[in-house]
Amino acid sequence: MILLVALSWKTDPFVLLCNRKDLFYIRVSKLLDCSSPKSMWFLWNIFSKGTHMLQCLCGKSLKKNKNPSDPQLKGIVTRLYCRQGYYLQMNPDGSLDGTKDDSTNSSLFNLIPVGLRVVAIQSVKTGLYIAMNGEGHLYTSELFTAECKFKESVFENYYVIYSSMLYRQQESGRAWFLGLNKDGQAMKGNRVKKTKPAAHFLPKPLEVAMYREPSLHDIGETPKPAGVPPSKSTNEPAVMNGGKPVSKPNTAATAAATTAAATTTTATPAAPAPGPAPAPAPAPTATAIAKPTT
Repeated sequence: MILLVALSWKTDPFVLLCNRKDLFYIRVSKLLDCSSPKSMWFLWNIFSKGTHMLQCLCGKSLKKNKNPSDPQLKGIVTRLYCRQGYYLQMNPDGSLDGTKDDSTNSSLFNLIPVGLRVVAIQSVKTGLYIAMNGEGHLYTSELFTAECKFKESVFENYYVIYSSMLYRQQESGRAWFLGLNKDGQAMKGNRVKKTKPAAHFLPKPLEVAMYREPSLHDIGETPKPAGVPPSKSTNEPAVMNGGKPVSKPNTAATAAATTAAATTTTATPAAPAPGPAPAPAPAPTATAIAKPTT
């Protein structure tokens, strides 16, 4: 219930009272003659159109400031049934394929809206995002990047197709789609056609959920280990690129090899040849061997 009450007929201010917890009481300057029913109806009509119009009149906010960390995006927890007869699933190791079991937790996904008809597909079990790289390979990413954005379009017979927002055919402009083949294996995006059953998915929503907007990271960026300040020289885990881990140098093996090389290069003094007594040798000087950096 909302009331516009005059504090006094001789005073200008009026008070807007509301029983909703997310609204404050505010003071509205007397812009119109309150004794006129037409003026009162005008003010009420402005408020009923939207709170932002009333804010323009009084200059104050009606709603409390929301905490930026509060969930603000409404998405769904769902299973994605492919027309090939499989449910899309993400295994514990991050690989993607299809399963005919409709009760496993590995086939549960969060569909998070990140734009107009653009979604992020996140596994409920692993927390990883589905992504597509520049070669059309599907992979999973711990961080949300531009490769994790998929355009959601409704196709015929209420099937939904998901295409990469970042990559497509350069010459024809044809989109690259998420798809499973007849054996339930994930396909390259540039091999999937939107008219084929491989690209057709039927979401089966289980519940509506609220999500925080995922932070957008650069492509190829890797998550920093907990408790380690961000640094370019941080030893980070391998990065999955198109389903293939990128190997990184083993620092321990490199250090051992460098130490062995430094030891072998140190010359050993030869035994003196028989003959007259040699002259006294000068005092040995210490040779500093630089320790290899690890």
